[in-house]
Amino acid sequence: MASKGKVISCRAAVAYGPGQPLVVEQVQVDPPQKMEVRIKSEAQRAYPRILGHEASGVVESVGEGVIDMKEGDQVVAIFNGECGECIYCKSSKKTNLCGKFRVNPFKSVMESDGKCRFRNKDGIPIYHFLNTSTFTEYTVVDSACLVKIDPHASLDNMTLLSCGVSTGLGAAWNTADVQTGETVAVFGLGAVGLAVVEGARTRGASKIIGVDINPEKRIKGEAIGITDFINPKEIDVPVHEKIREMSEGGVDYSFECAGNMQVLREAFLSTHDGWGMAIVLGIHPTPKLLSLHPMELFDGRRIVASVFGDFKGKSQLPFLAEQCMAGVVKVDEFITHRLPFEKINEAFQLLLDGKSLRCLLHLS
Repeated sequence: MASKGKVISCRAAVAYGPGQPLVVEQVQVDPPQKMEVRIKSEAQRAYPRILGHEASGVVESVGEGVIDMKEGDQVVAIFNGECGECIYCKSSKKTNLCGKFRVNPFKSVMESDGKCRFRNKDGIPIYHFLNTSTFTEYTVVDSACLVKIDPHASLDNMTLLSCGVSTGLGAAWNTADVQTGETVAVFGLGAVGLAVVEGARTRGASKIIGVDINPEKRIKGEAIGITDFINPKEIDVPVHEKIREMSEGGVDYSFECAGNMQVLREAFLSTHDGWGMAIVLGIHPTPKLLSLHPMELFDGRRIVASVFGDFKGKSQLPFLAEQCMAGVVKVDEFITHRLPFEKINEAFQLLLDGKSLRCLLHLS
């Protein structure tokens, strides 16, 4: 490509402070350095795809040492990388974290030299976000945080594998390892929660209970696979009591996808004593702590968290992409809105208002 080795000027949405709207402006994007890749967020159609910190695109150029991808390859960016060399990556099934490239919201520079690859028009550095920095036409990503996918895959759908769908579906497949006939409760029917539903459906769960205070989520949940729906505002008993009543003492697995501490406690108590497991997927604000007495664990219930659905990104995500392409995993329902890039703040508002699962932004 003609741009190889050169600084590229392109549009990006930049956050200048907490609570402030994103600013769409021109930025400078440096060439990739050692073990880095510069990608263009585009696909086979006329417009690029950018989706939160979720993104897919095409490799524009690669830095020194990158051998597993080349210019023109289709890739998915992942916030929880896999170097393949550290003690974590070599741990087989013990963890999907990586010593260098695990998810870290406080990491704002590249691993190779501790510097940024973005600058604004005044030459001021723009910091990176969650290993991917995707609110831009071009981005530079460590090769450990990119997954090469089938060249015939739809980049619209593959974008969803960057975070939400992989996280929820993987929690059902990998963390819980749901088996045919088992029962599940999902607290919070946003994109991650509905991805859990899809994962449980594909595994043959006999009962999938969706829990949400938004009654409109029932329709979307039933379309994807919930068998029962509970709106906590419409019952006069605690949710966990209602779920125990519906599932002969409690579900085998519950998934907390709301980021709410009280919801997490209800999810924990909704599982069956003796073997039930509650999986934490929601992002929780600090400094609140879980209201759980240690003795409650002696009833045999367990509580664990799942990062990126326990998928090892580079080595395991291609299989999920294949399952999506084959129609085994259905992801079309997750893209509910499409907006031009300049309306990125409207896209965020749709998410905050619970009106959107994922909004696809295009740059044309």
